Amino acid sequence: MIFVVRFLKFFTSFLLAALIAALGVVATYGTKWWRELPDYRELDNLTRSLGAETRVYARDNTPLGSLIPRIGEQAISRTLVNLNEISPFMVAALISNEDRRFFEHYGLDPYGLGRQVQRLARGDSVQGGSTLTNQLIKNTLLLQEYQQSRSADRKFKEWLLSVQVERTFTKEEILQNYLNTIYWGDGGPVELYGVYSAAQAYFRTTPKNLTLAQSAYLTVLVPRAGRYFDYPAVRPLIKTLLGRMVEDRWITQAQADAAWREKLQPRGWQVSYDDAGKILSAKLVDRTQKELKAVTTTRAPHFMGQVTLELERRFGRDKVYGAGGLRVYTTLDPKVQNAVEKASRDTTYLPPGATLAATVVDPYTGEVLGMIGQKLRGDAPPADWNNAAQGQRQIGSTIKPLLYTTALSTGLSQSHEEDDKPVSYPCEGCKNGVYEPKNFEGADQNRAMTIREALNRSLNRVTVRLADRIGLQTFFGKLRALGIPPNDGTGLAASLGAVETTPIKMAAAYAPYVNGGLYRAPRYISRVTTARGEVLYDAVNDPVRPTRVWTPQVAYLGLDMIRGVVNDWTEAQGGLAARAKFGEWPVAGKTGTSNEVKDLWFVGTTPLYTGAVWVGKQQGGGNPDYYYSGQVAAPIWKRMMELAHQGQTVRQFSEPPGIQYADSPDPGRLPGVKIAMLDPNYRDAANTELQADAPVPTQYRETSYTGPSSDPLTVVISVDRETNRQATEFTPPENIVSRRVYVEQLPAYAPDPNPAPLKDEKPDPQAVKAANSQGQAPETAPAPAAKPKP
Repeated sequence: MIFVVRFLKFFTSFLLAALIAALGVVATYGTKWWRELPDYRELDNLTRSLGAETRVYARDNTPLGSLIPRIGEQAISRTLVNLNEISPFMVAALISNEDRRFFEHYGLDPYGLGRQVQRLARGDSVQGGSTLTNQLIKNTLLLQEYQQSRSADRKFKEWLLSVQVERTFTKEEILQNYLNTIYWGDGGPVELYGVYSAAQAYFRTTPKNLTLAQSAYLTVLVPRAGRYFDYPAVRPLIKTLLGRMVEDRWITQAQADAAWREKLQPRGWQVSYDDAGKILSAKLVDRTQKELKAVTTTRAPHFMGQVTLELERRFGRDKVYGAGGLRVYTTLDPKVQNAVEKASRDTTYLPPGATLAATVVDPYTGEVLGMIGQKLRGDAPPADWNNAAQGQRQIGSTIKPLLYTTALSTGLSQSHEEDDKPVSYPCEGCKNGVYEPKNFEGADQNRAMTIREALNRSLNRVTVRLADRIGLQTFFGKLRALGIPPNDGTGLAASLGAVETTPIKMAAAYAPYVNGGLYRAPRYISRVTTARGEVLYDAVNDPVRPTRVWTPQVAYLGLDMIRGVVNDWTEAQGGLAARAKFGEWPVAGKTGTSNEVKDLWFVGTTPLYTGAVWVGKQQGGGNPDYYYSGQVAAPIWKRMMELAHQGQTVRQFSEPPGIQYADSPDPGRLPGVKIAMLDPNYRDAANTELQADAPVPTQYRETSYTGPSSDPLTVVISVDRETNRQATEFTPPENIVSRRVYVEQLPAYAPDPNPAPLKDEKPDPQAVKAANSQGQAPETAPAPAAKPKP
């Protein structure tokens, strides 16, 4: 007996200790869970924000489209509706199927919980039991927690929040929020959330007009949206639900019978019935019929894609999609966009299997005014891939003006001469250990020429010599400043276009020719506000400043060179870009073709707009060699520009102070051409400093540099860079440079027998006149060969 008493005391003490410990654990975890709970008062704001769309407008405030909200990485279709905008049948079906005691409980259904305890006791899996309030909490306030983890405390948090929500919101508000957040399946580009999207996707109707049969069908998809793919299996569930609705007195038996006989046709299915509502046949013919669009726009889809990326980069995905409700005002000009699109549709002369990309920017602001990333064909929507902003392509000879302008910025002039003769450079990894650039077939001139003529002819050997003269690091520094950095490991071939970038970046790189030498990154967005009008971004207040690449004078000298590419020669004379001219507008630009004619380019500018056109195959690959850029890309550029300029007053390029003009130094080959040059008073405008790998440029004609140092026919001498003669003991050290010349040309580099006067002396004007009278007239040369390739 004493043992029994002692045991009972011990057992009672043990139970009491266990109960206290359990209460302590519950209190500890309860406190922890309570602190981790999100603010239940945010429920209404959250559901509304997930339904708000980000609306996008052109620069004239006409709508371009809307960006659909997202959950995680997935775009969702969710349009909010009020409870009075939903069919009563839909509300009744949902309550009968999901939570029959919805109007009786306070967030937790004890009967449902009891059933789950019984199932667990029997070893069965848990099914159902959640109230509508529980499900609403799971789909909103605890959505991320349910997506990221499966911890046991989620259910307790769900219950705590459900009680708080039931105390704060009315049943009608809970129902409305729930109907706007239910997941209703895959909508193709989007996921279907909310009753509006479901009604649209499955029946192409509004929630207000849903019939009883349609409401019952949508309701039985709520627990498992994949039931859509087995319509015969759904029919018994619909019959059961209609019976429950009769039991719950939501509808009459006559209404249930009529709904059962309705010949329901969910989108994508072909179903036939007998008069009693029995299925005779059911076939899923096209599952895509229930798909909805991710972006509600029919205007400028490639531009809209770039706007989307810019919004995500600037504000983050949560702000753009999760919070939603933004108002985005873009740089797109509908007139320019229409011009670009029409030029694309009108184009018929393309290599087989080729597509294209085109873009127009405002050179003074960097604003993107128009863009297409694919060849447009009729009214068919273009492919998603945007070649204008995403396609990295070799730019060919369109890079040459950037090199030539860099050379001008170091002090050279357009009349500077280089040899168009065979040349080679040491090169690891190249055939025979040397790099030997070649011109396009038939373009060799085998003589010295001005760089003005060389750019007109797009000669590779002259270009590589010029790149070697000023140094690759000097050139690459400018390319980086222009937003088109060279590829790693690129050598002298970069000067011929072995650099990959996009049409939009090439247009931005040419804009400094027009705006006085300033580079601005392309910009798509002007202003962003919330739906309430709060300004989140305004380009006017953007702290980003343009980069000074050239001085205004050097930029104009480069512009004069690419204006020569278009205008110096007619097409019959061999002009590569003559087809880009239109009307009375001044045009400047350059063609470009990569190896194997894979990429065909024209990049150019007028005083108003700067644009780029690329033509090539989507997956790469060469084209027949009888296609060249002047025949393919330049006419497309011309067409889009002449349409964009319609109604505008013709204007001329703005010329800065410090520019003079001189007759062509080679009138035989450039008859009647006036070339721009720096006024001596502005020589400091050529202010680019050479990098360490570059020899000092000179203003004289140099025909001696022919190749690597192992050449036995040449010798290195010290030259006075001002006189182009061998240096003497009187030559200032800063003027002495090394030059490689042919041995037989050494006499021509003998020291000047009549050295220049000291700075405080003036030359004899009569002596100067006599010396000038001894100069020889330029040799006569035939007109340029017809149709040289770029």
